[in-house]
Amino acid sequence: MAKKVVTFGEMMMRLSPPGFLRFTQARSFDVQYGGGEANVAVSLANYGVPAEYVSRIPANDIGEACLQFLRQYGVGVNHMARGGERLGIYFLEMGAAQRASLVIYDRSNSSIATISRGMVDWNAVFSDADWFHWTGITPAISAGAADVCLEAVQAAHEKGLAVSCDLNYRAKLWKWGKKASEVMPELVRNCDLAVGNEEDAEKVFRIKAPESDVNSGKVESGQYRYVCEEMARRFPSLSTIAITLRGSLSASHNTWSGVLWHKGEFYSAPIFDIEPIVDRVGGGDAFVGGLIYGLRTYGEDRQKALNFAVAASCLKHSIFGDFNQVSAADVEKIMSGNVSGRVSR
Repeated sequence: MAKKVVTFGEMMMRLSPPGFLRFTQARSFDVQYGGGEANVAVSLANYGVPAEYVSRIPANDIGEACLQFLRQYGVGVNHMARGGERLGIYFLEMGAAQRASLVIYDRSNSSIATISRGMVDWNAVFSDADWFHWTGITPAISAGAADVCLEAVQAAHEKGLAVSCDLNYRAKLWKWGKKASEVMPELVRNCDLAVGNEEDAEKVFRIKAPESDVNSGKVESGQYRYVCEEMARRFPSLSTIAITLRGSLSASHNTWSGVLWHKGEFYSAPIFDIEPIVDRVGGGDAFVGGLIYGLRTYGEDRQKALNFAVAASCLKHSIFGDFNQVSAADVEKIMSGNVSGRVSR
C-alpha cells in the first residue's frame, strides 16, 4: 500500500452569502468547511492518494461536523487533536466583474491558535507517511501554531519524508508579534519543495520577479525563473520550486498558469483563460494537490506534473467551495486539450 501524505493546518467554517450577494444584503449564509492544508488533502484523496489531515478542533458538535466533512472525501483524521474553545470562521463575499471578493476572518483564540508542542504525536502521525505538507498560514496564526509547525517540519525531515510548503502570505494574520520574514526561514530551510503565487516570495523574502507588475493583470512566466533561482540559493534544501501565475483581469475573468524549477531546469505550463469564475478560493491549494500528485505519479516527467497541477487548479475555479472535487481523469481530460465544456453524454 502506498504511503500517505500528511498535511497540517487550521480547519475553518466558511460562511458566504448565497450567490454573489454582498454581506449587507445577506439574510442567510452557505456553510462550508475548508482551509489551505485540508484542501490539499482532499485533492489528493480524490486522486487516490492516501491523505491524512492533522489539526486541532474543539471537542463539540462543530468539531464533529468538521470530521464528518473530511471523512466523506476519504481524508484520514485519526490524529486530530481535540480541545480549545472554538473553530475559526471566515466570511467570504464572492466578487464579480470589477468588484473584488472580500474575506473577513473571525478566528481569534481558535483551537489551533492555542495549540502547543506535545499535543500531536508526530512520530505516530508519520509512521506510515512519506510526504508532509504545510503552509505559511499556520505559523501566521499564533506563536504556538508556529512552534508546532516547526516541530512537525523537523520531525518529518528527520524521518526522511519529503517536505513541501506553500508560502501563502496572509498579511491579516501576522499579528502575534513576529513578521513572516522572521519565522518562515527556519521552517523553509528543512523543505524540499516550495510553492508560492506571484507575490509570496516578495512579501515573505523580498524576492521580486524583475519587471513584473501583478496589478496590471499580465504576468510573464520567464520573469519568475529569477525568483526560483534566488529561493534555491537562499535555501539549498529546495530541489523544486513552483509558482502559480494569475493574471487578474477582473473578479470574474483570470488567466492561469504556472512555472516549475527543478535543480536548474525550468518549465512553463500552458495558459488557461478562465471566464466566468465560479469560486477562486482554494485555487492555489488545488495547484499544490495536483503538483504533489503529479510529482509522485509521473516520475521524472516534471513538465507533465506541472501541467497536471495547472489544469487541476483551472478546474477548481469552476467549483463552489474550498475543495477541488475532481478526479485525476477529469484533470487529464483538460490536459489533453478538451476544454470546450461540451456536455458529456
